[in-house]
Amino acid sequence: MTEPAFLTTTRTAYDTVAADYELLLRDHLASATFDRAALGAFAELVTGPVVDVGCGPGRITAHLAGLGLDVHGVDLSPGMVAVARDRHPGLRFEVGSMTALDLPDGVLGGLVAWYSLIHVPPELHADVLAGFHRVLAPGGHLLLAFQAGDERRDLTEGYGHRIELTAYRLAPDRVAAQLGAAGFEPRATLVREPEPPNEKTPQAYLIVRKPG
Repeated sequence: MTEPAFLTTTRTAYDTVAADYELLLRDHLASATFDRAALGAFAELVTGPVVDVGCGPGRITAHLAGLGLDVHGVDLSPGMVAVARDRHPGLRFEVGSMTALDLPDGVLGGLVAWYSLIHVPPELHADVLAGFHRVLAPGGHLLLAFQAGDERRDLTEGYGHRIELTAYRLAPDRVAAQLGAAGFEPRATLVREPEPPNEKTPQAYLIVRKPG
């Protein structure tokens, strides 16, 4: 079966930038007050194993592990997974796609998609969110983080490399409605202002729960 083009280009782009991406963002959480707050709230709500979907070089996975969670990372990019394994040898990282999670039904207490849903075309979000709902146990929590807006961006440069990568800025109200349609109930929504010089748009964090 032919793979969707967006998966191929996303994988290739992140394979290309993996080492430089990790180096640039390695210490970012130390100064990211709202990121840490969202992750901390999620960690306090979760009971059971957690998957960081679209984990990149593993910095969010490692932070959640430091907060006491049983967590492992999954990423589409083998290059990112290799960097994550090298950087965090005590944690587990696997190659996989959020569009086809290789997990049994109802096995997770929590799932994080930290700036990773942004590379999936919005018309496919319903299927991806249904997959997240499937693998979470009743009472399990989902945390999404993304750039707020309503715009498709086709990137040709990133982290010092020539790439081909599409990213979507997403409207928090629309994402919340999609989550509701997927069977989730809201727990918290935070939209913060951009922090210059790197951020151009507001940033959104949504925490939702699978009922039960």
